[in-house]
Amino acid sequence: MSKPDALTALGEMLGDRFSRSKSDLDLHGRNETYFPLLPPDAVVYPETTEEVAKIVRICAAHGVPLTGWGRGTSLEGHALALKGGISVDFSRMNRVLKVHPEDMDVVVQPGLTREELNRELRATGLFFPVDPGANASLGGMASTRASGTTAVRYGTMRENVLGLEVVLADGRVIRTGTRARKSAAGYDLTGLFVGAEGTLGLITELTLKLHGQPEAISAAVCAFDEIGPAVDTVIQTIQLGIPMARIEFVDAATAAAFNSYAGAEMPEKPHLMIEFHGSASAVAEQAESFGQIVADNGGDGFSWSSRPEDRTALWTMRHNAYYACLGLRPGATALVTDMCVPISRLAEAVEETRADIARSSIPGPILGHVGDGNFHAILLVEPGNEAELAEAKALSHRMVERALRLGGTVTGEHGIGMGKLGYMEEEHGQAWGVMGEIKRALDPSALMNPGKMVPGN
Repeated sequence: MSKPDALTALGEMLGDRFSRSKSDLDLHGRNETYFPLLPPDAVVYPETTEEVAKIVRICAAHGVPLTGWGRGTSLEGHALALKGGISVDFSRMNRVLKVHPEDMDVVVQPGLTREELNRELRATGLFFPVDPGANASLGGMASTRASGTTAVRYGTMRENVLGLEVVLADGRVIRTGTRARKSAAGYDLTGLFVGAEGTLGLITELTLKLHGQPEAISAAVCAFDEIGPAVDTVIQTIQLGIPMARIEFVDAATAAAFNSYAGAEMPEKPHLMIEFHGSASAVAEQAESFGQIVADNGGDGFSWSSRPEDRTALWTMRHNAYYACLGLRPGATALVTDMCVPISRLAEAVEETRADIARSSIPGPILGHVGDGNFHAILLVEPGNEAELAEAKALSHRMVERALRLGGTVTGEHGIGMGKLGYMEEEHGQAWGVMGEIKRALDPSALMNPGKMVPGN
């Protein structure tokens, strides 16, 4: 087995779609947070499933690792080539292959982004709802089981992927699932690959569930003096069955960041950001019910809007929260971590996390998709300051312990990648070993995104 031989073969096969330039390698070795630069040995740009299969077969023959690359927006180092090898960039596999409006589904290639897909769907009256904030690739979103601001109503990628085409570690191409909305036929292989973070194969095609564009949409922002009443408002709204499309929480530090970054004029207090979808009458009724809950919990500054430009500005500001929060400490990088707990334990989890960060020397704005019990901390650290990074990791570690103690998970949506690997056994026990057995059955040479997800990989 020889890595140089594999690189030569790939170069001959792909021509100018094979790259070893420093700029390409550095681009595919970077990440959004604190992990160090980890460039691959080469980058390839396939255009078809057949090319991906050939690339995999060449790498398998020479024992060369492969790591998939979408848009590089993940936060836990998922797409970094930890053990070198080939970065498979899917940016040229970015087409909508087939829309089935009557069945409300679509077939796409993995390099297509969610925003590109929704632009293509505009004339159909349908849309794809999963919205992690970043304009991520759909293949990457499936690989990380992404969710985001709309998951409280429409679900995560797990609920919205009907089927996949996957290239396995030996170059075989398989299809999982069908366009039918349910099946009792065999193991759920689609569910196995959604969230596997590229450790079991490379996704080359996705069949996705679509939803009807709502007749009416209304969004609002409201402020609270303390975190507790804001989170209690979320819990009561969920328990009363009011069907929000989005319900987001930001703390006072994040509100200050929005003011500085986006020119907002929000009081520096905890806020909820909410959106309702449905008929005009249903949206009005839901908004009225929610407004009463806000009032009962002492919220104020209630501001509603149904104008598209106002809603777009609101959610653009929310989606840029990470960059806004980085501006609170110019020059900083961040350890961005998340946890998810049962909704009844959400207030406890947020309050304990806020107090823990306040006792530290590190700024750490909190925000999140609290409608499904998920929130994030953006722990701002000075690049190269090992003491601060250690303190941030200790805070993150305590968040993990808190999540598990409260019956939750170490990550609600960011995934495992490199940052959360050490917590898998604590959350899953012997089931983590079973995951390793599945990995070895499908990828015995550990070539698919090695060093991630499972023990001994």
